[in-house]
Amino acid sequence: MKIMVIGGGGREHAIIRKIRENPSVSEIYALPGNGGIAGDAKCVDIGAKDIPAIVRFARENGIDYAVVAPDDPLVLGCVDALEEIGVPCFGPNRKAAIIEGSKVFSKNLMKKYGIPTARYEVFEEPAAALDYLKTAPIPTVVKADGLALGKGVTVAMTREAAMDAVREIMEERKFGDSGSRIVIEEYLEGPEVSVLSFTDGETIVPMVSSMDHKRALDGDRGPNTGGMGTIAPNPFYTEEVARTCMDRIFLPTIRAMKAEGRTFRGCLYFGLMITRDGPKVIEYNCRFGDPETQVVLPLLESDLLTVMQAVTAGKLGECPVRFRNGAACCVILASEGYPGAYGKGYEITIPEKVRGHVDIAGAVLRDGRLLTSGGRVLGVTATADTLEEAVREAYSMAETVTFENRYMRHDIGRRALNG
Repeated sequence: MKIMVIGGGGREHAIIRKIRENPSVSEIYALPGNGGIAGDAKCVDIGAKDIPAIVRFARENGIDYAVVAPDDPLVLGCVDALEEIGVPCFGPNRKAAIIEGSKVFSKNLMKKYGIPTARYEVFEEPAAALDYLKTAPIPTVVKADGLALGKGVTVAMTREAAMDAVREIMEERKFGDSGSRIVIEEYLEGPEVSVLSFTDGETIVPMVSSMDHKRALDGDRGPNTGGMGTIAPNPFYTEEVARTCMDRIFLPTIRAMKAEGRTFRGCLYFGLMITRDGPKVIEYNCRFGDPETQVVLPLLESDLLTVMQAVTAGKLGECPVRFRNGAACCVILASEGYPGAYGKGYEITIPEKVRGHVDIAGAVLRDGRLLTSGGRVLGVTATADTLEEAVREAYSMAETVTFENRYMRHDIGRRALNG
């Protein structure tokens, strides 16, 4: 089989390495991929949002199956376009991808179907939002409606910070048209949990839970990032919480989407907070999370491609999905300065014995050398019988991977281990 994976980050590298385990796979193309992915797939210089070029490449190269991984092409209708030419895909169509593409849509969906989430208000004019904030409870959360590279959310601990966020999003148009509407919602407290799930619109199979570490610095300090590390499973996601989520959140969500004529097939990501009133949805994503994917997929015992194809065919209920016992930890190595300005072009050295544990996110291959090109450069993932062992092994390997201006957090997993 010829497989095409759309995207070029650490998540896509993890997906590609897992798909390679299927013996029927003869070729994997990554569009656009990156310098590290080039060791595991043929990288093609076509951007993830260039849907006409993606379709043309699939037709000309006889692609048998496609995985559309990032949010942008999903929301833009990449799956729809590929299916029109007969290429089966893993990922939701455009109508279903709106669950991430519009926070206003997802909040209204939850309200309509009684799915627990934070109380909220929607605003289309900055003056109305600023007026509301004069008396709104603080802290609060301000969210741009559309996609914003995971950076369109501000947890405002002061009234001034909330108002600044509104001005940045709606008046300064920091995120372009994604900020034409905003959601201002209740500030929730409790442990955060990420749950990725396979679903064909009828059956839903949650994957191993995980815990992301968003802040740039140790002790959950510094600015928000795309994620500085992850562990799985998340100890706050108990069996009791899992049952509640299935009954009150997971099944109601896929049934709500079907009722709205937006049947979701693919990976549905639930960002949850375990509050004193029970689990509530912080956000939905219409795809695998990054870097959650890097700790979840190494624990998957079932063949990933087989599961994906069952999702596409609407036969997930007939496909066993098994995860191994144990734990995983991913430590992100970033460029100093991220998520702000940072230098690029530094050579990355990865010892041969740890290459199989490294997912490359931001690197280019130039004259046979792997050079940094992004803020989050790579992730180093270890699996073990216990979380303590996985954390220790991940850091041990991470210390052997070097490049100039490298930095990482040194407390990934500590909160989980300390309970």
